[in-house]
Amino acid sequence: MVTRDDQGFWNVVFSLLFIALVVLSMRLLLLENGSLPREIPPYDLVLIMLATFRLTRLFVYDKITQFFRDWFLVKTVFLGENDELVIIRQNPVSGPRRTISELLSCPWCIGVWMAPFVTFFYFYTTFAWFIILFLAIAGVATFLQLLSNMIGWKAEQLKQKVKSRD
Repeated sequence: MVTRDDQGFWNVVFSLLFIALVVLSMRLLLLENGSLPREIPPYDLVLIMLATFRLTRLFVYDKITQFFRDWFLVKTVFLGENDELVIIRQNPVSGPRRTISELLSCPWCIGVWMAPFVTFFYFYTTFAWFIILFLAIAGVATFLQLLSNMIGWKAEQLKQKVKSRD
C-alpha cells in the first residue's frame, strides 16, 4: 500500500529540478550578457508580475488548459442520470504525476514556477517583452473580470438578504 509519505521523494525531486532550472537560467543569462541583470524598470516589473499572474491562472484554472492538467490526473468517465456524461478527475495515488497534478492545482506553487520562467525570458530575449505585455494586458482583464464578478456576487447576496427580511 502506498502512503502519502512516499510522495515526499517526488516533492524533493521536483524541488531540486526547480533549483537546477533557476541555476541553469542564471548561467545562460551570465553567458549571454556577461553578467546577471541587476535591475528591472518599475513598469517592466509590473508587466512581469501581471504576466506571471495570468500564466498562473491559465495553468491552474482556465478550461483551455484542462487537457494539460488531465495528462497528470486519473480520469474516470461514465454516463450518469439522464445520460449525462460525468467526468471525475482525481490525483494519482503517488509518483511524479501526483506531484505535477498537485503543482497544477495550486496557484501559489505554479506562481513560484512561473515567476522565474517569465523573468528569465524577459532578460533573455527582447521578443519576450511583447508576449509579456500581452499576458500582462490579459492579466489586468482577468483581474477586472474577477473584481466585477465579486461585486456582482456581493450585490446579489445583499439583494437576497433584503428579500429575506421582507
